[in-house]
Amino acid sequence: MKALLLALAMTAGPALAEDWPTAQWPVDNAVIDWQAVDSYAFAPRAAERGGIRTDALLIIRDGRILHERYVEPTRADTPHLTWSVSKSVLATVMGVAYGEGRFKLDEPAVRYYPALQQHPGLRLADLLHWASGLAWQEDYEYAPLKSSVVAMLYTRGRTDMAAYTAAMPAASAPGTHFAYSSGDSNLLAASLRGMLDPAGYADYPWQALFTPLGIDSAVWERDGAGTYVGSSYLYLDARDLARIGLLMQRDGRWREGQLLPADWVAFNRTLFSAAQPVPGEANPGGHWWLNQPLPGQSAPWPDAPADTFAALGHWGQALYVLPSRKLVIVRYADDRDASFSHNELLKRVLAAVAGEGA
Repeated sequence: MKALLLALAMTAGPALAEDWPTAQWPVDNAVIDWQAVDSYAFAPRAAERGGIRTDALLIIRDGRILHERYVEPTRADTPHLTWSVSKSVLATVMGVAYGEGRFKLDEPAVRYYPALQQHPGLRLADLLHWASGLAWQEDYEYAPLKSSVVAMLYTRGRTDMAAYTAAMPAASAPGTHFAYSSGDSNLLAASLRGMLDPAGYADYPWQALFTPLGIDSAVWERDGAGTYVGSSYLYLDARDLARIGLLMQRDGRWREGQLLPADWVAFNRTLFSAAQPVPGEANPGGHWWLNQPLPGQSAPWPDAPADTFAALGHWGQALYVLPSRKLVIVRYADDRDASFSHNELLKRVLAAVAGEGA
């Protein structure tokens, strides 16, 4: 038996090395017809700013660029506002801190952010599930006068966004009810600050994540108190955002090292079941969005694999990760209505790849 195994090992040939981006991404030169994808994503733009308005589409397969297209003024080197994709990137930065032993998921957030003393039962895991229980209205231009997030980002909360959120009354017990909240994300950003040496906070996203991944386009705004606006204000070019997608697609590995603990990535990708389904919308995991069904429901994106997960942002920003297909897809956009469908884009990409060489 040993002789047989040795013979098989000698004839099998060397294992194929994984592709990783350096300063540039390697390119996959497969012959694929992208017409159905591009005709959907890059439809002619209406003068009234309606319809599907894609600024960038980047498709990575197993570490190689498979397809890439931009609309002026966005280019490959343009740092694009990611809006709430920032939240999932914040969670990825926190995953590095978790791996360094700086916090545990079940710890009370007040341990790291004392302004939460009126909410002692609120855990870091609850914030990562958008389940703080704090009263919050996540409305934008549709209801600006009663919107908590508009007030936090632009008016009375902008000088200290975490403090503004921490002052909100409790609407439900922490961890019992999902209610999407940009305030929860900024409480996480403030909690991260409390885990670090004061002099180390400003550089931490770069030290922990951006520099190891080779990201050099990142711009992350801070509020009046100096805390990163983890909910909304990270800018990245599409190729750099795809590096984060590749890290997540490969379960936190980057080259020879494990940048994110595997159990952190598993937490990000575990469904938080205390949520109500919204048709066509993904369901919450640990500050990422999952194509997993809530109990008694169907998958949010029925034409995509069940293991698909995503970072999603206002006006159509998206980072999709499809581990079983080894795909990472970045979409930047300027959508102003509900025309765009995540499922439709993913369906068309998967169909194009399935017809490779046809």
